Amino acid sequence: MNRQSVAKNYDELEFRDDFMFGKVMEDMNLCREVLECLLQHPVAKLKDIQAQREFKFTSDGKPIRVDVYSEDTENRIYDAEMQNLNHKSAEYHQLPKRSRYYQGAIDIDFMNKGNTYKVLPESRVLFICTFDPFKKGLSQYTFRERCDEKGDLLLNDGTMKIFYNSRYQGDDIPDELRDFYEYVNHGKARSRLTEKIDKAVLNGRKNELWRTQYMKERVLLMDAKEEGREEGRTDLLVSMVCKKLRKGKDIAQIVDELEEDEVRIAVICETARKFAPEYDEKKVSEELGVMDAI
Repeated sequence: MNRQSVAKNYDELEFRDDFMFGKVMEDMNLCREVLECLLQHPVAKLKDIQAQREFKFTSDGKPIRVDVYSEDTENRIYDAEMQNLNHKSAEYHQLPKRSRYYQGAIDIDFMNKGNTYKVLPESRVLFICTFDPFKKGLSQYTFRERCDEKGDLLLNDGTMKIFYNSRYQGDDIPDELRDFYEYVNHGKARSRLTEKIDKAVLNGRKNELWRTQYMKERVLLMDAKEEGREEGRTDLLVSMVCKKLRKGKDIAQIVDELEEDEVRIAVICETARKFAPEYDEKKVSEELGVMDAI
């Protein structure tokens, strides 16, 4: 769930918000229609849809979560992502690498099920962006593997990454796609498809199970954010204590100068002495983290 979603109350959620986007797209027929609108060609019947699906390949590895993962009966996989970033966001500049990361996760997941690379399915990674991702003024940006020396020679590895610019203002795109962009941007339903999406969103706001799930996710994310703040404060305190230890200060002096809890300072000092005389701040913080986990 992105930060914009976390800041919203459940009744304010729109299709463009990650949580509502994932829930609405769990409807196989609606998801298929959205994919057909984006791709501008028929999509086979969907046989599997998973919102907020996680890929995790090692027990201690970082999980990869995709917004809407779907598979059709013709062995094609689609990953649809809703992106509400701004140009100052670090994630904004990492979109190309994220698309590569997601593509790799899809392939590895398929291979881990005992399949071989010879039967890798075609896959489409689709980013619906509420901004122009490459600042070139196009309605969408489609990327495939092709030969540098001979531009019309495609690798034909079955992959495609498409970034959609919902802010596009030109008239040279299909009406259905233009109406879809309008709905993503402003929530105005002007077509059969966007009316269906809007109805699903309105019904979703009345879904008490979804509301409960959203609130649980919101609490967990806010707790994680608060935990991050506390970890940052602890790291800062460790840094200040280590600097004073290097100057030969004792626990009483440090407590007095920092005006901190004596027990907390004593624990940091005793841990830091293991790494004297350098008092390596990183090692002290790591040691304290291990102690907290025990």
